[in-house]
Amino acid sequence: MSFETWEVLSYIVTVFGFPFAIIVFMIEQRKERQNEEEETWQQLSDQYSEFCKLLLNNSDLGLLSAEQHAVHLTIEQQERKYVMFEILTALFERAFILVFEPNMNRQTQRMWASWEDYIRTWCRRQDFRDALPRLLQGEDPEFVAYVRGIAAQVTENAS
Repeated sequence: MSFETWEVLSYIVTVFGFPFAIIVFMIEQRKERQNEEEETWQQLSDQYSEFCKLLLNNSDLGLLSAEQHAVHLTIEQQERKYVMFEILTALFERAFILVFEPNMNRQTQRMWASWEDYIRTWCRRQDFRDALPRLLQGEDPEFVAYVRGIAAQVTENAS
């Protein structure tokens, strides 16, 4: 092969090969980012499952029932209940920081929707809403605003 042939082939590789390599790289990066997001979501879901096991182990606190009854809790039970709410709030904040974005793509919206449902479910509980001012002290400001907004919506819808 002549030098001119090699030169033409190098131009062809540069014109077609380089952009193709960039496209393949970008596709792989997006797949990797999506896998990381899904792994994060799975880890958070596992942590919520662990929290649900705590609820089962502390069923005397009445946190499993959707309807709240006028249960008179001992001081020790009230403390355990508050600790449960602290664990839950920390989990919600972690999910908010790791998953929530102002302009989410479709996949992220799907992942966040389940967390928003969990937050709404717990905000429907008067005892959880009553504890929110104390629970949200020192937390991420955007998270605090988000949870307060949901709590306000839930309260408004209940009226």
